[in-house]
Amino acid sequence: MNLKIPPLALTCIFIVLMSILTWCFPQFTLSIPSNIIASILLAFVATFISVMGVVSFRNAKTTVSPSKPDQASSLVVKGIYKISRNPMYLGFLLFLIAWGIFLSHLLSLFIFPAIFFMYMNKYQIPAEEEALHKKFGEHFLNYRKVVRRWL
Repeated sequence: MNLKIPPLALTCIFIVLMSILTWCFPQFTLSIPSNIIASILLAFVATFISVMGVVSFRNAKTTVSPSKPDQASSLVVKGIYKISRNPMYLGFLLFLIAWGIFLSHLLSLFIFPAIFFMYMNKYQIPAEEEALHKKFGEHFLNYRKVVRRWL
C-alpha cells in the first residue's frame, strides 16, 4: 500500500487549513460558550485515545505505521481496540473537532473534520482492512463483526 499523505500529516495539514479558513472568512465566526475549556478537554480526550492506540500496538510489538499494515505482526484486539478498530484515527478526528471548537468557526468546525472522516472511510481504512484481512483472514473478519470502525 502506497499512501500519499499519512493520517497524522493529514491532520496537521487540516489544522493549518482550518486556521487559514478562519482568518480568511471571519464572518463565519461562532459564539461558543467556554470554547477554550471545551476544546482543551476534547483535545485531552483525543490525545488519550490516540496514545492508547499506540500503546496497544507497542505492547503487541507490531507496527504503528499506517503505510505498512501488511507488516503487522499481530492483530491488536485488546485495550482500546475492544472499543474502536481505529482509535488513533478517532483521536485525530476528535482533535480536529476540538481545534474547530477552539477556533469557533462554522466552516472549520464542520468542513475539515467531515472531509477527514470521509477520506479515512474511503481511502485509508479500507486499504488497511484489506491488508489485515489478507494477513489475518477469519480472525480479522470476526473482530470486524464485533468492534465498530470508529465507535
